[in-house]
Amino acid sequence: MTEAAPATGVEQFTEVHDRHFAEVYRYVAGRLGTQAAEDVAAETFLVAFDRRATFDRTRGDLRAWLFGIATNLVSRHRRKEARHYRALARIEVPRPVEGHENRVAVAGQLGKALSRLTAGERDVLLLVALADLGYAEVAEALGISPGTVGSRLTRARKKLTPVLAPEATDE
Repeated sequence: MTEAAPATGVEQFTEVHDRHFAEVYRYVAGRLGTQAAEDVAAETFLVAFDRRATFDRTRGDLRAWLFGIATNLVSRHRRKEARHYRALARIEVPRPVEGHENRVAVAGQLGKALSRLTAGERDVLLLVALADLGYAEVAEALGISPGTVGSRLTRARKKLTPVLAPEATDE
């Protein structure tokens, strides 16, 4: 089976699952947390298997198609995601130089920053950052143009900078 199209049979689709599950799981875990990631990642492949006959290899590649499905499923969990970011934003911990405490403080700042993004900006940013997709793959996964990917990513970065690097904006 080639990377270009999902297989029609269960055995062949198992290859698709085995090849891509870990990266889809990492992306979903970054969006929703590890508790929901296993279920949503598994649901991604269930949806993909059910819709395998509708996959059109001329419209794009399998990886982007899978991340598009995962992003749509994450959207269904958006309320939970928003609550997660608001909770992280409430964490007020002084910023130590090293150690676990620093990761907690950064998580709080990141949650605060991500809560300021629109859903579209957050989808683009996290597909680039967590799924390591390029602009074309993000565009394909979300059904938007590469130019829209670029503008959303630029807006997201502008919104994140004051929260994550306040000293850079105090000058």
